[in-house]
Amino acid sequence: MFLRCLATGILLTAVASSTLCVAQEEFLEDVIKQANAADDTDNVGELGNKPERLEWLRDNGFGMFLHWGVDAQLGSVISHTLVGASDDYVQRYVTELPKTFYPKKWDAEEFVLLAKSCGMKYIALTTKHHSGFCLWDTKSTDFNVMNTPYGKDIVREFVDACHKHDLAVGLYYSPEDFLYAYQHGELIKRRPHRPSPDSDPEYVKFVQKQVTELMTNYGDINVFFIDGRGKKTTKEVVWTLQPDCLITRGAIESPEQTVPGQPPKEVWETCMTLGTQWQYKPQQLDSLKDGDRVVEILIETRAKGGALLLNLGPRPDGSINELQEDIMREVALWNFVNRESVINVRPWIVTNEENIWFTKSKDEDTVYVFLTRQKDWERKDRREFVIGSVKATKDTTMTVLGHNGQVVEYTGWEPEKAAPSFQQEEDGLHLSLLPGQRLLNSGAWRNPVVVKLTNVVASCKPPLVENGKAKGIAGQITFQGELKELGDAKSVLVGFEYQEYLGFAENMYNDEWTATPLVEMKTNGPFTKTVKVPNNKTYQWRAVVKHPKLKMTGDHSKVSVK
Repeated sequence: MFLRCLATGILLTAVASSTLCVAQEEFLEDVIKQANAADDTDNVGELGNKPERLEWLRDNGFGMFLHWGVDAQLGSVISHTLVGASDDYVQRYVTELPKTFYPKKWDAEEFVLLAKSCGMKYIALTTKHHSGFCLWDTKSTDFNVMNTPYGKDIVREFVDACHKHDLAVGLYYSPEDFLYAYQHGELIKRRPHRPSPDSDPEYVKFVQKQVTELMTNYGDINVFFIDGRGKKTTKEVVWTLQPDCLITRGAIESPEQTVPGQPPKEVWETCMTLGTQWQYKPQQLDSLKDGDRVVEILIETRAKGGALLLNLGPRPDGSINELQEDIMREVALWNFVNRESVINVRPWIVTNEENIWFTKSKDEDTVYVFLTRQKDWERKDRREFVIGSVKATKDTTMTVLGHNGQVVEYTGWEPEKAAPSFQQEEDGLHLSLLPGQRLLNSGAWRNPVVVKLTNVVASCKPPLVENGKAKGIAGQITFQGELKELGDAKSVLVGFEYQEYLGFAENMYNDEWTATPLVEMKTNGPFTKTVKVPNNKTYQWRAVVKHPKLKMTGDHSKVSVK
């Protein structure tokens, strides 16, 4: 049945454009949060993620995501052009795009080997996105890869490559199916979603059939990512057929395109694009994150105890996008040198001290210190740092990951001149080091150098601050925060930091914050501050507390000023 567009659908289509007003941005985020969180409870009856599988994600915490669909040929947002689309568009999408889908350069092994080169421990492929197009040989619908000029089971090729190279297999699946809804007389839209993949009997059978195929025809599936509504039915099938499969989105906290301001208490995974679009985007040169920014995001994610699922979009012909590959090769080099600092680690007592970040070895008193924002650090250039949260003991040792601390190429230096050193002082642990290793021809290195400190202890008890409410009106914002714990200090300084919110995907490009003046507090309690800001903007903000040795922040919150 052919149905006209609703305003909701039109608005969602507009959201895909490059210019978004504040209201549209907030609407988009609200829709995505509702779609992702509507049935995100861990267990289904007695079924659930096994503790050892959650521990596996904590340990390994870095994977590759591949978003790829039949509309990659158009370079469009994946699937969502169907929301609010005309009947003519929907019909041509379904009938014409499969006829020209011919990824002759697709080689699953290339992506698997790239992921392994980057130190990633798992990789996930979109088996079916919201459009309903299936990348496997399914008996549930004719809208699948077998009815294209390519005519081969892409999921089979992908899973076989993962098994061959011992990389954990991840499958993305969307119970929400735009074509199914359309064929059953419904408008294509995100909310409310009817028919329901969890309550409509016919739809439930459809989802069960598809997920059963995925979980029985391809051997062991290690990770499963459920996107959109209909998670309950999907989880039941996955955990019934493969009890050891780890379900991420759909069962654990899974933010999208962001890293939480404060570390979540339970296991979590964030998924993020290299640019601003999940699928291949032809006009992407100015929107891709630099390699060093990707490394920083990985460090922040691991410092906060999370897993980073980093997305690439294969080209329409199936090949790796060269620009994205170049970024990943930079990540690969950094990870090859510093891999132990992001694998089998847990959060330290603080995530960071300004631009210095930390992880702690899972089973030892070893802390890894990430010295970020040290641009063009020459291998012979010795620099000094002071950290407040770490205290040395008589058994402490210090090394720079990747370097033996004895030889700096072409210098003729004695080993003592190349070695790192530390000194415990009253104001903190003083570190002195040089990169040493020549990783690029120039000898300069823009990515974080990582220091390994063994047999160390915490030097202080950090304070704790939480965001309260914020109210934006008539060119100003009033922030509220609460000091929950002083830590081991007699007094601390509190305030706020804020920045313009650039957009759902774009905000990860903005790491500059404006700080309010700090005020002293000697007891726990609330505090407020009003600042003047331009109207018609959305701002991201966080409460701040400054201890004599370190600074802590609240989570990231948003407020609009209209």
